[in-house]
Amino acid sequence: MPVSIHAITVPLLVNTLADMRAWLDKADAKAAEASLVEARLIEDMRPLTAQYQMASDSAKNGVARLAGIESPAMPDTEASFAELQARCDKTIAFIQSITPAQLDGAETREVVLKFPNGRGYRFEGLDYVTRFMLPNFFFHATTAYAILRAQGIQIGKPDFLAHMGPPNIVPA
Repeated sequence: MPVSIHAITVPLLVNTLADMRAWLDKADAKAAEASLVEARLIEDMRPLTAQYQMASDSAKNGVARLAGIESPAMPDTEASFAELQARCDKTIAFIQSITPAQLDGAETREVVLKFPNGRGYRFEGLDYVTRFMLPNFFFHATTAYAILRAQGIQIGKPDFLAHMGPPNIVPA
């Protein structure tokens, strides 16, 4: 049985955005919020706030393109953890509103991605998901995670995969 575009995008995006939201609830992160919002891995990279915004944009814009609908506008104005978490919540709500039926046939739907400089890419839906959308989304999610880790926040791989919950196989 073929796997649907909905099945390989919506749950994955929602789970990771929920995990990202939770990283900001860590006590040590909250204590360092003022310095973290502008923290970067290296000088020429975008700060933590931008990584959250771009992960959100990658998710919501990607699913909207695949569904052939407009993505909700979310100006990049977040300057606090609460605002970043609210953006995660809005992005999750939008993504969860997309039904499997809206993504029927998306694997062959044309997706045109244009950059501000006029260049861009033309994809079929499945190639868009596997070659651009998901890699781009995870680049920004992983970069946000790495910024927090590099700033000494006590998160680890279990936090990146928190959506899994505790192991479901436990030795007797």
